[in-house]
Amino acid sequence: SGEFTLWNGLTFNFETILQAHDSPVRTMVWSHNDVWMVTADHAGYVKYWQSNMNNVKMFLAHKEAIRGISFSPSDSKFATCSDDGTIKIWDFQRCQEERTLRGHGADVKCVHWHPQKGLVISGSKDNQQPVKLWDPKTGQSLATLHAHKSTVMDVKWNNNGNWLVTASRDHLLKLFDVRNLSSEVQTFRGHKKESSSVAWHPYHEGLFCSGGSDGAILFWHVGADKEVGAIEQAHDSIVWTLAWHPLGHILCSGSNDHSSKFWTRNRPGDLMRDKYNLNTLPANLSGLDENEIDDLSVIPGMGPEDKVEAINPASDSSGAIPGLDIDSTDDKIKVVLKKVPYSKPIPKNFQAHWNHTTVGDATDELTLAIKKGYEAFARYINSGAVEELNDVRPYMDLSDEEPK
Repeated sequence: SGEFTLWNGLTFNFETILQAHDSPVRTMVWSHNDVWMVTADHAGYVKYWQSNMNNVKMFLAHKEAIRGISFSPSDSKFATCSDDGTIKIWDFQRCQEERTLRGHGADVKCVHWHPQKGLVISGSKDNQQPVKLWDPKTGQSLATLHAHKSTVMDVKWNNNGNWLVTASRDHLLKLFDVRNLSSEVQTFRGHKKESSSVAWHPYHEGLFCSGGSDGAILFWHVGADKEVGAIEQAHDSIVWTLAWHPLGHILCSGSNDHSSKFWTRNRPGDLMRDKYNLNTLPANLSGLDENEIDDLSVIPGMGPEDKVEAINPASDSSGAIPGLDIDSTDDKIKVVLKKVPYSKPIPKNFQAHWNHTTVGDATDELTLAIKKGYEAFARYINSGAVEELNDVRPYMDLSDEEPK
């Protein structure tokens, strides 16, 4: 749609929505000093933006859709790549083209400038030359990596300046070391469909994440054979882009399902059955039902088995939400119950009669016996006239006037 949405990173509410381009926005990037943002659209236009979303410059950079933008380490230059098969080097201040890098035989899908040096890497739809390294000063191709058999969707340099990772539609991600480009250092297999995006963690050198066309987000560590984490259904469609917070505690993903999502790790002790936790359990816990956890000690971070106190959810038949109980009594305090002797309940007829009897109401024999005194009352009970009171006859002693 060409719209911008500026999000607040603390409350995750949008600050503003702006109609920035007349055609779909294909790529956007902040400068390293966080002062400028450069965006590009499907028509080939580039725009400069200040941090307050004020547009200060616009120019036509390519004749076809621009797929990627990357700033140089000093922010004085930036590179763009396009479906026209070229990469262009631009002077940021003068908005002038300095070099056009030609060599890919098809659409160039991604470009990334080395974090410290004058070195640019690009990935394309060209199966013969899928990945190329360039000298931005001379415009010459320095090396070609025949790494993938299908379109390379994303390439990223590691902050250490030595590693680069590629993501391709052949489902694979490959790691290369710029000091020895003869073969890849490692191949990462795990995506069930095309891998479409990749992002290195800003602090953990060997950690990176990747997005796939099936909406999955996988987490990888250099040296590990398999993914170290996964969000299988993070999105309903292809994950176009991934970006880490500068501090590394939040990951943002943008997808073709028209949504952007912010992800963070669960806090220690969070239950795996949290409805917002879509993460796949580790392999050794794959048989565990996240809706019915019997052995909490097997959850990483929960501590030793003898220190874990399990709560049996079946014992709570109230269906109340944990933590919202009104009763604040400490469950650990033992309540001492007093032994109460069994007492026979008062007969219904006697109880009803007693409740309806008022003072001065002497219309039946029992009431008259009560009014005459204990001896008359005892004789009346012992006579068996009141069948419901036969159990108390042994206790009626006629030798005394009043019971002791």
